[in-house]
Amino acid sequence: MDVLIVGAGPTGLTLGIDLARRGVDALVVERAEALFPGSRGKGIQPRTQEVFDDLGVLEAIRAAGGPYPHRMIWKDGERIGEQPLFEPVEADEGAPYSEPLMVAQWRTQEILCARLMEWGGEVAFGHEVTGLEQDAKGVTVRFADGTTARAAYVVAADGGRSAVRRALGVGMAGETVDPAPFLVADVRVNGLDRDYWHVFPKDDGSTLALCPLAGTDAFQMQVRLAEGTEPDVSLNGIRALVAAYTHLAAEDVTELRWASDFRPRAALADRFRVGRVFLAGDAAHLHSPAGGQGLNTSVQDAYNLGWKLGAVLRAGAPDSVLDTYEEERRANAAAMLDLSTGVHRGEVRRGKATVQLGLGYRESSLSVEMRDNPSGVQTGDRAPDGTVDGIRLFDAFRGPHWTLLGAETSLPGVRALPAAPESYGPGVFLIRPDGYVGWAGESAEGLRGYLGRFVG
Repeated sequence: MDVLIVGAGPTGLTLGIDLARRGVDALVVERAEALFPGSRGKGIQPRTQEVFDDLGVLEAIRAAGGPYPHRMIWKDGERIGEQPLFEPVEADEGAPYSEPLMVAQWRTQEILCARLMEWGGEVAFGHEVTGLEQDAKGVTVRFADGTTARAAYVVAADGGRSAVRRALGVGMAGETVDPAPFLVADVRVNGLDRDYWHVFPKDDGSTLALCPLAGTDAFQMQVRLAEGTEPDVSLNGIRALVAAYTHLAAEDVTELRWASDFRPRAALADRFRVGRVFLAGDAAHLHSPAGGQGLNTSVQDAYNLGWKLGAVLRAGAPDSVLDTYEEERRANAAAMLDLSTGVHRGEVRRGKATVQLGLGYRESSLSVEMRDNPSGVQTGDRAPDGTVDGIRLFDAFRGPHWTLLGAETSLPGVRALPAAPESYGPGVFLIRPDGYVGWAGESAEGLRGYLGRFVG
């Protein structure tokens, strides 16, 4: 086997899809007996929508969810004011998706899993990793049932309590974002409209909120409890909280589908790569849920790593290409952790800062600029959408290939268009398989040498 992916959350499933379409032999293993049942990571940011467009699941994702409603603030059983959750971000030709989508995490994972199956991929449930050993040729992974699996590479996408990370001995430094305990649950509730995200604050700083989950008949309940309170995630505990914070009666909570308690942390793994093993998603970075950055940053990890593993395993690229995963993603995750913490503490507004369209890799060793006075789009930047000769760029980018704008080429694995949109500025641009500008020049001179780094 080429790659063993540990964890069937959004990170592992996204990576599985990307590897499957590259012809890489990969298996996703999951400790649980089924996909995660909760709504936890419900925000799909615009940049992740672009990734899902490329992977062929955006239409299903959009059909499964909807836009975020405004918040309605309540006090003593009365509505006292409406608040938009996000500062507006205008869509344009280069960024056609500008608003986050709300999709319950369980539904996102169902869609990703179905897409993986379409590509011939597989998820093996009930496989709990207990340890691993690696050598010069691969990794042997041990499971709780006494069986083992062997792969050239292993990717740990098994969450914040990652068994793989612990087996590697990789530390994860962090801080408590908020001293208060939090609780999140999926519930059915009578007596509330589904037009608003209903918020019920108390004078002691604790808050209960009920957000209608788009595409379902449930609400996601989030509670910031008073410090020193012990969370109770039972149905009776949930009902007691609703009765204590809102004008609703306990019996108005008619069903509890899933619940969990947590204390918000921001933490970053010391390393994202140890030999033939990579950390991705929550196994590599833990975010406060504020701002909706955790799931999205995790999907970006998978998207970054997938094409690099494909280059090494299928195109003959040197193993050193895989070092750029940690180089690019650890710095990015650190920035997103600061952002999530800032949103949680009220220091950063949700909006342009949180849609992830401005993220890039300008400082990366893979970003090569050959122009003397570059303007417009720079190497390392996200490649904007646009139109060339009637062809939409996102349509041209879609798939596991590279895309060249502004020159012809016969190089394998590269699709060429005769020009770049004016918004890019002058030059020739080579777009990486993950939608970032890898190389730019006045002409195509030097292009073959750059691509040679990824093709043996």
